[in-house]
Amino acid sequence: MEFRDLILLLHPVIAVVVVFPLIGIVVNRALLTRQRRLETKTTGKSKIPPIAGQEHVQLGRWLTGSVVGIVLMALANDVFGHIIDERTWTKSQFQVIFIILIFVATTASQILLYQAKSQQWRAIFATLTGMGLVIIGCQDGIYRKTEQWYISHYYYGIAAALLMIFSLAILPEIYKDKTNFWRKVHIALNCLALLIFIGQGFTGTLSLLEVPLHWQESYVQELYKQKCDTKPCTIQAPSLP
Repeated sequence: MEFRDLILLLHPVIAVVVVFPLIGIVVNRALLTRQRRLETKTTGKSKIPPIAGQEHVQLGRWLTGSVVGIVLMALANDVFGHIIDERTWTKSQFQVIFIILIFVATTASQILLYQAKSQQWRAIFATLTGMGLVIIGCQDGIYRKTEQWYISHYYYGIAAALLMIFSLAILPEIYKDKTNFWRKVHIALNCLALLIFIGQGFTGTLSLLEVPLHWQESYVQELYKQKCDTKPCTIQAPSLP
């Protein structure tokens, strides 16, 4: 196993150790917060402490940063791995510099989104962060599996990240809006995000089976090039050193 394969494994490791536990805790605090709100509205008091809501907000902010960060990590591994393999730097230096700048701008926009107070700046930085993820995802080397987008780990991941970014951007509006419109939007979008995260568990496992180790890539590609027009047929295995 090469160094690039170890870097690739960081993505599922962080997902299992950090992201998915955070999802469970955030969902738990969301349910407690909603239960406390309903009990307080009905009886005027609740045994659930008020800190449940604060923890939900804080952990939700951490979850957004973790999801965006882990998506950027996976995209960086694929994009820069492709650049190294194809020696893109020698062919198009501007393209490589542009990709690096997009990574920097996306990361900076995400950080500034946490700091922004006004609605306009939150909208701007959320849009820039989302655009950055989409632009990077369109680069060569990304394992997108577009022909089977409905079971694509890439598309699920981008969708989840965009939902998390939007949820973070509208967070202050939830407490300002007396009509509960943004609260309902927040609940609906995050229920959808939860389903996508469950799908990520399935598609991520599938990707681990489909994506070969770096030293295996040339042999797998050689096998795919062999045509088989008759059934049953025999595919000649490539010779290994």
